[in-house]
Amino acid sequence: MTDETPPAEGDVVSYSRTFTEADVRTFTELSNDRGDHHLEPDDEGRLLVHGLLTATLPTKVGGEMDFLARTMEFDFRRPVYTGEKITCRVTIDRLEEREDRYVGASLVECENEAGETVMTGSFDGIIRK
Repeated sequence: MTDETPPAEGDVVSYSRTFTEADVRTFTELSNDRGDHHLEPDDEGRLLVHGLLTATLPTKVGGEMDFLARTMEFDFRRPVYTGEKITCRVTIDRLEEREDRYVGASLVECENEAGETVMTGSFDGIIRK
């Protein structure tokens, strides 16, 4: 996949990130989601990462493809904490070429370092030519 070549059905793009306390606090300010469960450290000193902050992982991958999402759906399966490395895999499930764009859909799976699924989902939309 290059700037000139769209992704193809079956392509898998991965991205990993470890969220920090600063990430959670910044997202708290941006979203105004100030639930104590995000602001009070647990017994291990970690903060609970907002679900929508975790959902920025597949949006980062989609952004690299210049994918304009029409719908996004996420299932938050396990909590994510600061200091955990989360790996997101986006699989191109469907991609159809049209005159001025590609129309497609992708599947999402995010796992923590222990290999546990923390989030699944999907999104569909377009890539402009």
